[in-house]
Amino acid sequence: MVNVAIAGGTGGVGRTILETLQPSTKHRAFVLSRQESKENPNAIAVDYNDIDGLVSVFEKNDIHTVICAFAVEGDSLGTSQMNLIKAATRSQSTKRFIPTGYAIPYPKEALQNLPQLKDHFVALDELRNSGLEWTIFYNGIFLDYYGTPALKSYLKPNVFVLDIANKVAAIPGDGNVPVTFTYTFDLAKFVVAALDLERWEQETRVVGEELTWNQFLALAEEVLETKFEVHYDTVEKLKRLEITELPGHKALYTHFPKAPFQQFMSIFEYFTTDGSSHVQRAGSLNERFPELTLLSARELLEKYWKGK
Repeated sequence: MVNVAIAGGTGGVGRTILETLQPSTKHRAFVLSRQESKENPNAIAVDYNDIDGLVSVFEKNDIHTVICAFAVEGDSLGTSQMNLIKAATRSQSTKRFIPTGYAIPYPKEALQNLPQLKDHFVALDELRNSGLEWTIFYNGIFLDYYGTPALKSYLKPNVFVLDIANKVAAIPGDGNVPVTFTYTFDLAKFVVAALDLERWEQETRVVGEELTWNQFLALAEEVLETKFEVHYDTVEKLKRLEITELPGHKALYTHFPKAPFQQFMSIFEYFTTDGSSHVQRAGSLNERFPELTLLSARELLEKYWKGK
């Protein structure tokens, strides 16, 4: 039995990985938490500012692998993850580390508009010099964002390019660049499967579905048997940090005000116009674990949207 600690295990991706890992007979899952938890007997209260304390926790619980799944916002991606890396490096029991990623290989130029990515790049540099075996997962865009509330997902709701509920689309660029879409629970299956690999590459790719925006739009129109109202946002517009407002965006402004939301989304929409959001299938975990099935965009649309 290999002990695995998940940091950020109560968040969207972290909770998904935890739930997928728990039935495993080969691994025992622990959750690192800032507070005690009576509901989860495998939750370990930690102080992410105390590196010595983290080392002690890892060694006391014989933690072999640490999986980080922190949100991009806040200081968790910076201080907390960095201290976990330092503690894992010192821990006699810890050999492997998965940093927060679960997206795309961010270009360094993105720092200009996403300064929070500095912590992301610093963490990767720290891992390269740590002596730990480590890998970061790349999976493109989460397919969860295109499901209904009936689709099981722990991600916060978002409306990204295709507003299926309102039959409106705002396509980045010309819509002809391939984009990778992966369901969180499919990603989690591959994360768990990767724990059994004898050797890790420093980049691990998972490919759910590969579609251009125009193909995804056409598929949605076919399944829903209706035409969408379609807008195209030019690359120049996206570089100005502007996007077309979709009806579904308005409900999100309560938690993410309009101006910063549009700026944030424009950056990620731009990543879908230059190929950054297309994860290469060759050499991906899909080839190592062909028996693992994945949710396709068509299956999602037909199961959760058809007839609505």
